[in-house]
Amino acid sequence: MPLNVQVRFLNSIQQISMAQWQRLNSSSCPFLRYEFFKALEESESTCAASGWQPHHLTLNNDHGLNSIMPMYLKNHSWGEYVFDWDWANAFEQHGVDYYPKLVSTLPFTPVTSDKLLSKTHQQQSLFHLLTDHCQQQNINSWHLLYCPKIPEEQLAEELDEALADNVYERNTVQFHWFNRDYKNFDDYLNTFTARKRKNTRKERLSIVEQGLSVRQVIGRNITAIELNFFYLTYQLTYLRRGHKPHLNFSFFEQVFKSMADNILLVIASHQAQDVACALFFFDDENLYGRYWGSSQFFNHLHFELCYYQGIEFCIENNLKIFNPGTQGEHKIQRGFEPVLTHSYHWIKHAPFKSAVKDFCLQEQQQMKIYQQQCLQALPFKHINNKKE
Repeated sequence: MPLNVQVRFLNSIQQISMAQWQRLNSSSCPFLRYEFFKALEESESTCAASGWQPHHLTLNNDHGLNSIMPMYLKNHSWGEYVFDWDWANAFEQHGVDYYPKLVSTLPFTPVTSDKLLSKTHQQQSLFHLLTDHCQQQNINSWHLLYCPKIPEEQLAEELDEALADNVYERNTVQFHWFNRDYKNFDDYLNTFTARKRKNTRKERLSIVEQGLSVRQVIGRNITAIELNFFYLTYQLTYLRRGHKPHLNFSFFEQVFKSMADNILLVIASHQAQDVACALFFFDDENLYGRYWGSSQFFNHLHFELCYYQGIEFCIENNLKIFNPGTQGEHKIQRGFEPVLTHSYHWIKHAPFKSAVKDFCLQEQQQMKIYQQQCLQALPFKHINNKKE
């Protein structure tokens, strides 16, 4: 790191102007927009009380602010989706503190993106800085979640041997849909085997047979009534699982206004009454499925709102990739393909390093095998023809 670089960790995004953020942010990802982080903090969805204390890393040189990495000090592991509960439990059983930890991620949003906004640095060039900060501030680990894969040669180039040996990569598998220039939904279904194509059409037909109607509403056209209904169903989804929702009404109220052109709400109605909805974000090339909820149960409605409507939206708007959210093997038979995600981790406590490293190496192999197994289960004709 050059000597004239000033490193600061900020406890509020308000200490960074929107103009500074936009100047450094070259990504079209809606979750990297200033408005997204601002809404999280102003609604207190991310704050010390929620266990998501903002601790944003900034680098300044002689020309001003030149790098931002959104980060959080955390005293729990909720809302991350790269699960380290087993690590935390092992630390606790041995009387060692696992928290606080330093996490760079999009809160509650398991979407791959370069978490470093910069014209001059790469994310791995900051690993020494993050490690030193944790050592000095009594922070027990750092974690960079859902980022692009860093080639091993780049890690070796940026890190000394000791640190390179103690930064561990983890993988998970998500299921993404890819638009291969389909003309319409039937054109897409024609790539399925006959049996899978019949099953999908049967699921979609059942929506009509149950008397349901579905509408798509872009953010700027979403009414207050529709926003209130969405938040009701969002809460119900969490409450049914015995959890408190991560995000409050104030957050959604704010992003529905400040990010209106990035939001799609799909709503299902029965007998003129709204009964379910699914929230998506989108940019010029990607659709991101985020939250689903319902006040009544209907067969296959989750698949229609969360997957089939999203696929149709992508085809109609020439979006290339649809990320419907993390986990869910049921997505495979609907044509969502397994994709490896990447995250990087460092822990301070020396006696646990070898165990964590072994865990990560084994997990990487397991995830690669799982990805190949999922690829063989896809519904496409060319895959099933190879089997035969």
